[in-house]
Amino acid sequence: MSTVTPKSPRVSFASLTPNNLGTVRKLNSVLFPIKYSEKFYHDILQPEVEDFCKLIYYNDVPVGTICCRLENKGDQTKLYLMTMGVLAPYRSRRLGSKSLELIMEAAASHAAPKIDKIYLHVQVSNLSAKKFYERHGFKEMEVHKDYYKKIIPHDAWVLERDFS
Repeated sequence: MSTVTPKSPRVSFASLTPNNLGTVRKLNSVLFPIKYSEKFYHDILQPEVEDFCKLIYYNDVPVGTICCRLENKGDQTKLYLMTMGVLAPYRSRRLGSKSLELIMEAAASHAAPKIDKIYLHVQVSNLSAKKFYERHGFKEMEVHKDYYKKIIPHDAWVLERDFS
């Protein structure tokens, strides 16, 4: 009698390219309540953010995205986490944690410019997202009033994590 060992699910990440940008657009339309601009999609394909913008795969099925941008403010470089989302049926499988860890590792090892902080906005009604980021070392810095123009509530928490 042989026993079959179930294969563990395979989580992988792919850099964004013009060939998979349609998949990113489709996922974003399902995951987020706003429509992203053409500039957003142009910017996430730039070589300097390749390590910080990924498609998330679960057993070779695209199930999520994470997209960041680099910001230089004075003598500091910040990584802004613009979007991160995983399709509902695939949540609670550590995909968000693995994605965020991948981005934080890339940020910590980014040579030039050195990244000092990573930050993001979370809608004040999304307590589960806030708690998720706090579990990963982010701290609430402020409430940004009227951050969201087209969705309610309009306010967002600003969460930040230092790398220095």
